[in-house]
Amino acid sequence: MHILSASAVTAVLAFTLLLSSTTITAHNITAILNKYPEFSTFNHYLTETHLAAEINRRITITVCAVDNAGMADVLAKHLSISAMKNVLSLHVLLDYFGAKKLHQITDGTALAATMFQATGTATGTSGFVNITDLKGGKVGFGAEDNGGVLPASFVKSVDERPYNLSVIQISQILTSPEAEAPAPAPSTQNITKLMSAHGCKVFADTLSASDALKTYEDNVDGGLTIFCPLDDAFKKFQPKFKNLTVAGKQALLESHAVPVYESMQMLKQNNGLMNTLATDGASKFDLTVQNDGDEVTLKTKLVTARITGTLFDEQPLAIYTLNNVLLPKELFKAALSPTPAPAPAPEAADAPKGSKKKKKKSKVANSPSDSPADSPDEDPADQTADDNGAVVSNGGGLVAIVMSVWLVLLQL
Repeated sequence: MHILSASAVTAVLAFTLLLSSTTITAHNITAILNKYPEFSTFNHYLTETHLAAEINRRITITVCAVDNAGMADVLAKHLSISAMKNVLSLHVLLDYFGAKKLHQITDGTALAATMFQATGTATGTSGFVNITDLKGGKVGFGAEDNGGVLPASFVKSVDERPYNLSVIQISQILTSPEAEAPAPAPSTQNITKLMSAHGCKVFADTLSASDALKTYEDNVDGGLTIFCPLDDAFKKFQPKFKNLTVAGKQALLESHAVPVYESMQMLKQNNGLMNTLATDGASKFDLTVQNDGDEVTLKTKLVTARITGTLFDEQPLAIYTLNNVLLPKELFKAALSPTPAPAPAPEAADAPKGSKKKKKKSKVANSPSDSPADSPDEDPADQTADDNGAVVSNGGGLVAIVMSVWLVLLQL
């Protein structure tokens, strides 16, 4: 029997921890704020403007939440949904600021980039927030284009997960003339016409006959990215599509669009889960974006589709072509698990000598299915999501690697 030395055991434990650390637990800002009723209005508009989905996709982020009383001033301005999104984007800092860090800001002042600045629509310094450690232990916050005024102050820490997510409360909404400016005129692009003219006519015609088209059009001004299956792919899928319910058809069509603008460059940089227009709650009708060099793929638990081209890319709208139809697991659950093999027929008793045995063919009835879809050829995506929106990697590979290391060390 081989006895591992202390150094060998330490090496194995360190290696195991290193591997397990590669699984990153995502956060769900909606679920976090749901625990605090005083932030219900702020939380509502994070969802309404689709900022919640963008926050959940970020690894390092600070959300400056404002309670219901503090939201009164901005609600009184009756801003458009796009202007409200810009204002709330100022409250999402692209860095980690926990309570301790706020009181240890070098030289007393920090200029933090925000999600508003990351959109590319903020000019100059209007997308930055000034954070200043004031006398008496107070910390002030103000939009950089607000003339140096710090109208808000740090109230308390709500939730900290060093060094990925910090949710803090500030006393009031940050004001910015540029963020509150009226949104540009609504897009006049004809979505279905663009798709029909570039190889996606079957999908476009199907979309036009569904209530899903209105959902698409309602989201264009705030940002919309459409993934359109090419004609050959959607024609092949049509028999399955026709067997869906009306609600199922609408959900499938809506699951081919994301309620934010995503340029190709942004898609190449944002691996991970993305909510779609069909998403209603954590981990429902979502997609996993993966890229390898210039190739970007979209995965559900059932299929993998590759982006084959760009039909249109002009903020706030982007349309890309796909080589496959995206199948949400919520509509095609039966394809997630293989049909069990039929039990072998019992062997007949030995027949008398001279007699011929007859082989009786057993008929196996088709197993009932929860969906009209056949099992797809593609493997399921390598990742799934739990109820909190956390990305969970397949653990089988990790166990195998750790066991292999143990076996090697045992032979030393």
